[in-house]
Amino acid sequence: MHIREDSSTVSSQKTDIRKESNIFGTDGVRGRANEGYITPDKVTTLAVSVINYYNSTSHVTVNNKFTVVIGKDTRLSGYMLEPALTAGFISAGANVILLGPIPTHGVAFITRSLRADLGVVISASHNPFQDNGIKLFGPQGFKISPTEEIRISNKFHEILRAGSLSNYLVDPGSMGKARRLNDAAGRYVETVKRSFPKDLSLAGMKIVIDAANGAAHRIAPQVFWELGADIIKIGCDPNGININHGCGAIDTNTLRKTVLKSGADIGISLDGDADRVIIVDDLGNVIDGDYIIAAIATDWLETGRLITNKVVATYMSNLGLEEYLDGIGIELIRSDVGDKHVLDQMLKIGCNLGGEKSGHVIPIDYATTGDGLISAMQVLAYLKRRGLRSSQLMNLYQAYPQILKNIKKQIDPTDTRIQSFVKDIENNVLNQRGRIIVRKSGTENITRIMIEAETRTDIDMAITQLEGFLSEI
Repeated sequence: MHIREDSSTVSSQKTDIRKESNIFGTDGVRGRANEGYITPDKVTTLAVSVINYYNSTSHVTVNNKFTVVIGKDTRLSGYMLEPALTAGFISAGANVILLGPIPTHGVAFITRSLRADLGVVISASHNPFQDNGIKLFGPQGFKISPTEEIRISNKFHEILRAGSLSNYLVDPGSMGKARRLNDAAGRYVETVKRSFPKDLSLAGMKIVIDAANGAAHRIAPQVFWELGADIIKIGCDPNGININHGCGAIDTNTLRKTVLKSGADIGISLDGDADRVIIVDDLGNVIDGDYIIAAIATDWLETGRLITNKVVATYMSNLGLEEYLDGIGIELIRSDVGDKHVLDQMLKIGCNLGGEKSGHVIPIDYATTGDGLISAMQVLAYLKRRGLRSSQLMNLYQAYPQILKNIKKQIDPTDTRIQSFVKDIENNVLNQRGRIIVRKSGTENITRIMIEAETRTDIDMAITQLEGFLSEI
């Protein structure tokens, strides 16, 4: 049995860090637009809090003026949040560089390239348009640490208690400036293209691109076209409210139909901020992040680019992936759920590939966070190098049947009665050839259960017994 608890904080923080004050969730500050923390006044306060926090540390700016890079996806509320953040940063004395719509890794990449102090992504990723969020990246292109999140949260609440921003703003002569970086998309296109081997071409391939009406709606088709592919576009006409709606990595039905109808070689589906990718092969099969990791790991192992012969995935990744990697001499290291946990584990053990079943893949030689486009490039390189059809990706391994179940209440997975019962199911029902993971959600009042076994019959027996037991206690 595996027990996990989603958390937006680190449990072993110093006593001056108050866990309850953290406004950051599992991936930035999230919420419904014009509610909670996602309102103009709160977002402006957040920007002021960020600058005041870093001014109180030993942080040294490279350009003698704290510089913030801001990018966004295509949500309607982005037009509200971008100027609110800009006003907050400028009033606290920082310069702002505006990128416009660009994938999450594009912000991280340009932050590092420009030697800026902070990167800000305005996006709620795969969520519907009503939601939005703010993710922060440090000068090296990595997401800021949990410690920094909590201390920024503390400063945010301090300012709210003060009831006014006035004491946290600079004098008029010290205010920052804002400018727009007009070639931001072009810079990012080039870094994506550089991740594809120079000796290979996409000429002769027909590719369907689904950009989820999100941040990559212009960039994604351009990248693959410039490498020689014949492109069919869907999900590339954002109107502010259709992001992730009936398209993208969380809904591949339209992509599947388009691939089959057009006779395309492959379909590539991104989410709203393009930090994840799901593939549809030429037969209409959906290829998730586990198979994408398997393909990239195989290619990098054979070409000598896989460092330490280790790959990181989460506890939700399929047992079939682990067995496949083990069979070719690669050790799978598992982390907690969430791409930031994957990255933390990658940096800890020094490996250069990791990801999640959901399609967040981090090829750290090219990206400091999940990048759907660069990950897709690596899969295409795997196929082109071997002359394979995309449907042959499914031949890498046989996935174990897996079911995800949400229990609509918080159950303590550390309860010894639950641990004992689950262990009994793993031994006697799954015959030690499967896994049960019980974890609390960090964002909802639910408990998530994953059961994986050799057959669906075993899974059905296990879930029936487990649900019955949980209802009794």
